[in-house]
Amino acid sequence: MLDWLEQLNPIVQALLATLFTWFLTALGAGMVFFTRELSRRTLDMMLGFAAGVMIAASYWSLLAPAIEMSEGGSLPVWVPATVGFLLGAIFLRGVDMVLPHLHIGAKMSEAEGIHTRWKRTTLLVLAITLHNIPEGLAVGVAFGAVAAGFPSATFAGAVALAIGIGIQNFPEGTAVSVPLRREGVSMGKSFWYGQLSGMVEPVAGVVGASLVLIAQPILPYALAFAAGAMIFVVVEEVIPESQTQGHSDYATMGAILGFAVMMTLDVALG
Repeated sequence: MLDWLEQLNPIVQALLATLFTWFLTALGAGMVFFTRELSRRTLDMMLGFAAGVMIAASYWSLLAPAIEMSEGGSLPVWVPATVGFLLGAIFLRGVDMVLPHLHIGAKMSEAEGIHTRWKRTTLLVLAITLHNIPEGLAVGVAFGAVAAGFPSATFAGAVALAIGIGIQNFPEGTAVSVPLRREGVSMGKSFWYGQLSGMVEPVAGVVGASLVLIAQPILPYALAFAAGAMIFVVVEEVIPESQTQGHSDYATMGAILGFAVMMTLDVALG
């Protein structure tokens, strides 16, 4: 069914795949047209689900292939995965320190990054946008790895990763648009800001695929880099944010469900 996609240039594949993940972000943001309220318990479960998907994708779609690709190289097999993983986390830490953003439910005084006079809505969108950078990068690198011809990188696996990221983007879009609507932002603007948070993924996807094609030896590092960036986001932001309002059990079960969904997709399709 996806034979036509498999024949395309890997950069085009990455672009189309991340446009799909962006579309599901917009679809989730579209929930604002049907409801103005989203219970914090539901939001926390959605955040937990997103965390579970990202954790599973980091191992099965990124770290495991990176380790397998490193076998037979001049360096110990663990070096590329470890170095790339750490660099990805360090990179996201740097972005987190610089990019102004505000987490859902936080006060303006709790905004992170460089101090600005930007509006609350802008800072909320940037918080979710920060999550989407490593997600888009991961999808792009996955398609670039397939083009590089490594046996451990399969087209079906890259598609499974894109589907998994897309699925967890749906609640992320809702998690932006509905709280904004509740704060008094118009329905149209709430939807716009919700889908806007996913726009970075096509950009990151194209960059990831392009870098891998230009310099194939960095592929194991690039896969692990995306994994490190995603795990940083999960541990530093997504999980803590889902656990602060007294719904930790629901958030945890959401994470378990998200992990199981992504694991199933990757093992069944990849």
